[in-house]
Amino acid sequence: MASDAAAAIPAGGAIQGFLRRVIDLRPGEARALAWSWLYVFALFLAYYVLRPIRDELGVAGGVRNLPWLFTGTLLAMLAVNPLFAYAVRRWPRETFIAIAYRFFMLNLLVFMLLLTVATPEQHVWIGRAFFIWTSVFNLFVVSVFWSFIVDVFDAEQGKRLFGFLAAGATLGGIAGSAVTSGLVEHVGQNWLLLASILLLEVAVFAVRRLSRISDAFSHSVQGDDPHRPLGGGIFAGLTHTLRSPYLLGIAAFILLYSITSTVLYFQQASIAEANFPTRAARTAFFANIDFWVNTLTLGLQLFLTGRLTAWLGVAVMLAILPALSVFGFAALSTWPTVAVFVVVQVARRVSNFALARPTREVLFTAVPREDRYKAKNFIDTVVYRGGDQVAAWSYAGLIALGLSLSGIAAATVPICIAWAALSLWLGWRQQRMERDAA
Repeated sequence: MASDAAAAIPAGGAIQGFLRRVIDLRPGEARALAWSWLYVFALFLAYYVLRPIRDELGVAGGVRNLPWLFTGTLLAMLAVNPLFAYAVRRWPRETFIAIAYRFFMLNLLVFMLLLTVATPEQHVWIGRAFFIWTSVFNLFVVSVFWSFIVDVFDAEQGKRLFGFLAAGATLGGIAGSAVTSGLVEHVGQNWLLLASILLLEVAVFAVRRLSRISDAFSHSVQGDDPHRPLGGGIFAGLTHTLRSPYLLGIAAFILLYSITSTVLYFQQASIAEANFPTRAARTAFFANIDFWVNTLTLGLQLFLTGRLTAWLGVAVMLAILPALSVFGFAALSTWPTVAVFVVVQVARRVSNFALARPTREVLFTAVPREDRYKAKNFIDTVVYRGGDQVAAWSYAGLIALGLSLSGIAAATVPICIAWAALSLWLGWRQQRMERDAA
């Protein structure tokens, strides 16, 4: 155990022994890992307080209108992405992160006011706007977090530590889901929005502290000064992605994940609309699903993610989620029941959060700093929501043509097979780039 890690953890304490068993902590990493963990915990706690509210407001506006909400989300992403790139070009990372997060905090204050004074008819439209806003918010703030983290830790550290940080995200999700499920009927939605605002400010504080101590990992930024603006063009995220086969592969991975996830999301929305007649009941239903997904994910992230990454490698870890999706959609095509759907949805989300997501972030440690922010943000937001758009309208079209849940599931299986093959190629390229850099 590193000397600074021992100083950061009470000597002989239970926490020290726990961390020694769970992660391989090296000299100089303890403080950076602690602030990173607080950052992601506060961020996901804030988001998972908002997520069930978003889902309920989306269903309240009618499941048939969800494709239009996904269209609005994509348009909002296209508008915001150049603004984010401009902020990255002009300000140091800790400054533009604070500006971006406080912009979202101001938006939440506006929604609190609107939801308070709105009439029932206005409430539906405000709910639709909130659905689009939250769908933009969650991808941007999480993408910014991981951009910052891969700018601090290198690939070797990421394989050891990103699973532990993902566990912080999961604990935040568990806490946020439990808070919303338990309090929404007692305090209402506005007080929960205020709680999210305060939690985002905690995340900003953690960013500042982490940025001050991150110089110990200067080897991970390829000689650049991490405290200076990145410069470059505001459309560099798009152009760099199109020019790089590696970044295009990552974009395709995100696109295929988004398409398959959106198919399942629409089915979940239909189930909620049919079985839970009140807003509070739907909100609690969504929160309970999130709670159990995050609870199952936590054990994997704490005890298996880092070890599995070391044993299996990046390629296999990335391929587990699409391989699981092949079997899941095949099962749905044969037994299109609610019970099978719930099992497939939970298994996919757990696999994504515990295995695919932390491994996917390791891919970005092999690219230049500018791409870690601009290309990554473009892929995580615009490409991701583009996949939503393709899936949303395709799903609506297939339903209009009379295709059943079983038929839609069967049509998704070949997509998942291609996705698995792409995952293996990405893992191979990352390992090759890492060897070349070494």
